[in-house]
Amino acid sequence: MTTLHDPHEPETAAPPLLPRTGPVLLVLLSAMFFAQFDFFVVNVAAPSLESSINADPAALELIVGGYAFAYAGGMITAGRLGDRYGHRLLFIIGTLAFGFTSLLCGLAVNPGQLIAARLAQGLAGAVMVPPVLAVITAYFPNEKKGRAMAWYGAAAGLGSIAGQVLGGALISADFAGLGWRTIFLINVPFCLVIAFAALRVLPAHVSRIRAGLDPVGAVGVSFALALLLVPLTMGHVSGWPAWTWVSMALAVPVMVATLYWERALAARGGNPVLVLSLFRSDSFRGGVIAGAAFMLYFGSFMFTLTLLLQSGLKLDPFEAGLMFSPMGVLFTATSMIGGRLTARWGMNALVVSGGVTALGLALLAVPLAVSDSAVGLPWVVFCLCLVGAGNGVVLPALFGAALINVPPQDAGTASGILTTTQQFASAAGVAAIGALFFTVAGDRPTTADWSLAMAWATAASFLLVLVVMWTTWTFKRFSPPPAERSAARV
Repeated sequence: MTTLHDPHEPETAAPPLLPRTGPVLLVLLSAMFFAQFDFFVVNVAAPSLESSINADPAALELIVGGYAFAYAGGMITAGRLGDRYGHRLLFIIGTLAFGFTSLLCGLAVNPGQLIAARLAQGLAGAVMVPPVLAVITAYFPNEKKGRAMAWYGAAAGLGSIAGQVLGGALISADFAGLGWRTIFLINVPFCLVIAFAALRVLPAHVSRIRAGLDPVGAVGVSFALALLLVPLTMGHVSGWPAWTWVSMALAVPVMVATLYWERALAARGGNPVLVLSLFRSDSFRGGVIAGAAFMLYFGSFMFTLTLLLQSGLKLDPFEAGLMFSPMGVLFTATSMIGGRLTARWGMNALVVSGGVTALGLALLAVPLAVSDSAVGLPWVVFCLCLVGAGNGVVLPALFGAALINVPPQDAGTASGILTTTQQFASAAGVAAIGALFFTVAGDRPTTADWSLAMAWATAASFLLVLVVMWTTWTFKRFSPPPAERSAARV
């Protein structure tokens, strides 16, 4: 492949823009799809894991949360490495590692092996995903970024929903007697194809502005996230012992010390792993806040709804997965027109779309709270359609708004910060709202108890969506620039 790097370009030259973005986008979004797929697919595999490898509730929490912890903990550092050594190299390494660790997950014979493999898989995902947004931000022409972000949001959302739908289908099909193992083994051939395609189509340009390494900052960020995520993951199943509260309390001074180090390093002319100057941008700061609130709601909602469908309404994994299909269809449809809506109406489109999501959540929560029996499945599907339609506009627009003003040389770092925040928020939402769900459900829940627990969890999600709406209204720069507005109308 011809390298896009010109050895005669000046030190401050921006990376060359791509004339053809379609093949590049297909490769990037395929990887994003599988990273999201593997985050959510374990939700429907929990009963199978419990019976086949004797995974107790604590092990199941670590199988789910371990991936999220490693995924979130490594993204900022991986994004900085991409800025330094090239996003194509990091993407290929991450994709191959993701395929290999997926193979390890599929070969695990006990909970300990699967937990270790999931941690490694999360780290591989942390290397694979930041280049996706970084390449779009740095190499795509402005008139194509809006559409690319719409497709990015569609891939992320579809990966999340496919984890429920396809995961349930794969487990129920029980190909060659492999059962739950197929949800991991299916990644292997796709990762090989994606890595080979990336070698052919992704830009090989490496910035002449060599972003320095910051091991102190990288360790500090990862340690602070670990102090928060481990107790959030293990707290409920272990009864919230004292160590969980001590760990979360220690995360605050560790993060403060890390931020102090990062600020001092930047003042000395160094290259911190956290580029704090990014937060001076209203669009980036607002996108991070709104994106975190969105993932707090979305991660917990998918988790608790799966519990309601399988444990409360006694659906099998395939039937439970099918319940998410209409939501996925509406998400995809609205994400494709979301760029045009935000280009024309700016933040108003985000607020209205958030209102559609909030309406769907409210219509689901009220009958769950007042009914003594199971809510009808058609009504649940209708509410999920509203939720999917609203999410399809909101999620891509949040990514686009957050990254629209990021300098190309910081694209990897910015995408790492954004995705780290969202993955941490998703894990925290599962832990916090999941704890609320289990507390309301009680020790021996009936169908009515499961419904009431889901009502409370959905009410919490409703409030978080209001936070997203408020944030998008407050940060005025969420409106796309004119270049993207005109492109979106094409």
